Amino acid sequence: MTDSASATPPPQGSGPAAAKARAAAPEERPFAEFVPELLLPALAREVQAYGGAEPSLSFEQGPMPVVGSPCWMVCGSLPGQRRFWLCFATPDLGAVKTVALAEGDAEPSLLESFLIDERKMTLALIVSRLVQRLNGQKWLGPN
Repeated sequence: MTDSASATPPPQGSGPAAAKARAAAPEERPFAEFVPELLLPALAREVQAYGGAEPSLSFEQGPMPVVGSPCWMVCGSLPGQRRFWLCFATPDLGAVKTVALAEGDAEPSLLESFLIDERKMTLALIVSRLVQRLNGQKWLGPN
């Protein structure tokens, strides 16, 4: 009879559980792939789910609204000459983020901090909070 406490455990990395490598989270993809391939389509779907029209969305690098410093931006427009910008100070989901809004022919005049207290950025979090902000502006659905 053998003592189970003295039995050697199987080496780590063996067995069926180790055979399945953990799938990478969407947020672990490179920033330049994550935004156009995942964030833009998810944002468009969520805006429409709120009853809004399909937004026109683009991903570009350029001067940040109001301050002019270089940044990466999700630029969006909705019917009624409503425009918004989600700006990333650096090409990283964990970067400082701001939102700017403008209606009609007006230029944006205020940058708002966006998701400043969140430790972990997820696709769902970014989309839900941006759509929540647009809906709070009464830009989506029958407000």
